[in-house]
Amino acid sequence: MTDYAARRTMMVDTQVRPADVTKFPIIDAMLSVPREAFVPRALREAAYVGENVDLGGGRVVLEPRTLAKMLDALDIRGDDLVLDIGAALGYSSAVIAHMAEAVVAVEEDEALAAEAQTLLQENGADNVIVHTGALTEGAAAHGPYDVIVIQGAVEQVPDALIDQIKDGGRIACLFLEGALGAVRIGYKAGGQMTWRFAFNAGAPVLPGFQKQAAFTL
Repeated sequence: MTDYAARRTMMVDTQVRPADVTKFPIIDAMLSVPREAFVPRALREAAYVGENVDLGGGRVVLEPRTLAKMLDALDIRGDDLVLDIGAALGYSSAVIAHMAEAVVAVEEDEALAAEAQTLLQENGADNVIVHTGALTEGAAAHGPYDVIVIQGAVEQVPDALIDQIKDGGRIACLFLEGALGAVRIGYKAGGQMTWRFAFNAGAPVLPGFQKQAAFTL
């Protein structure tokens, strides 16, 4: 019988805290949410390894360090409405739900979305709504949002998502630049975006978030 609670504590002590993430709400959420419940059953043994869990099709569950540092840089507050893009089976949404007022989890794979709905309910994340639809389109009907988090790398951020950030809101994106990715936090003020570098991390580019090739004759 695997002791997942012990692995969870070890994950926080060896992957999260050493990455300079010390905010109590993040530590508490990552100790509370059973990461193994939100990965496919065959991958449960890999749930607490310090790397992305590959779900196939360019989709991953981000490694604990990357997610924790994103949440740290976003400084999510208890009255924030958060849009979680590419939520897969809902792990990131369950973690964010501990910190925010409410989370809208967007997943375009219908099977993943349906399973996420069940897993989130089973794990008491009753302030999460699962929205099934294109990741690049977000969920405008529930917005605008204080915070947007994207669970994977991007080459560009669709305007549709930028439009769903409240003025004064922020977004975390892992931009893929060559072999290394850079997580940047975008701040919206007066309808304009300002981007600040946060840290380096890696993940595959989410489907739909590739740069559109310039059309040339």
